[in-house]
Amino acid sequence: MVRWRAGTVTALRREWTGAIELDVTLADGTTMRALAYPHLVGRPAPGDRVLLNAGALLMGLGTGGYALVVALPDRLPPDPPQAGDTRDAGHLVKARYTPLQPILLGVDEEASPHREVLAAAEDVAGLPVVTADLHSALPAILAGIHADAPDARVAYLLTDGGALPAWFSRALDGLRGRLAGTVSVGQAFGGDLEATTVHSGLLAARHVLAADVVICAQGPGNLGTGTRWGYSGVAVGEAVNAVAALGGKPVGSLRISDADPRPRHRGVSHHSLTAYGRVALAPADLVVPDGLPAALADDVDTALAPLAGRHRIVRVPTDGLDAALRASPVPLSTMGRGLDADHAYFLAAAAAGRHAAALAR
Repeated sequence: MVRWRAGTVTALRREWTGAIELDVTLADGTTMRALAYPHLVGRPAPGDRVLLNAGALLMGLGTGGYALVVALPDRLPPDPPQAGDTRDAGHLVKARYTPLQPILLGVDEEASPHREVLAAAEDVAGLPVVTADLHSALPAILAGIHADAPDARVAYLLTDGGALPAWFSRALDGLRGRLAGTVSVGQAFGGDLEATTVHSGLLAARHVLAADVVICAQGPGNLGTGTRWGYSGVAVGEAVNAVAALGGKPVGSLRISDADPRPRHRGVSHHSLTAYGRVALAPADLVVPDGLPAALADDVDTALAPLAGRHRIVRVPTDGLDAALRASPVPLSTMGRGLDADHAYFLAAAAAGRHAAALAR
């Protein structure tokens, strides 16, 4: 359960949209690296006493290696501004029934300026949507889209399989200038728009953000047990179904690697095969980049053969994609491996983006 710690802020470190990194000194003199979300707990300053949830850090779990600030007990932030009419206040509760549940304005709530548009929206009118099971694919997919369509409006749909606050992602912060906006869906929060489901999030991306292409992926720090079904990224298959239900064009970004040390993730990861082969009931375009090493290409073809009855396997040329990936404004990293260490993974994601850009024309 929760491993509590209390201490004093001794230094502020990096800061990005919605998050502040800090050093906290505990009573025994040890120092912990912590992360605060000012929108939830207020803005910490040196000398503040803080309460921390240190469980993931102490156990060596997850992405980032932080204790998380739960409260500044001696300097609580003020209540958010209240509008005169209660209809103007948001009623969307996320991270529900946890101590830090935020109450937000849903993009399709009655008080939202977008309510009328979204209440009338029936579909996404052929919108290409790239689905990926790791947050690390986001900048690579975006690079692939903008390699061929630099002016394309791209929205990011943040699902709730990984980090719930959009603010946790430094990559997302670095990509904001290239995105039309972020829609946080389900229990996720902190995007430019808040939606209840993947379906309403897709409608918001199309009809509010006017997206030409959407990238749908969980936040950093996915949850997995090493089994076929015990993995948060299995929800990629459900996202394919949602896109198809709303008249969109699902594009599957496959998790391809010849560098992952775990056999179940070499070739096409078993997570991609489960999500697209077992969970996705609607057809999608599954993108395979040209130019993979021969042995890896053979493994990929063999793994995807059983999926070809439902999905369309699409070969996409990769000329120019390496340069686009190297020009990414944020570092590329998956499971601690950079572009050169796991080139096939990032190339596959960029190829999926290139294919989506072609569908958007």
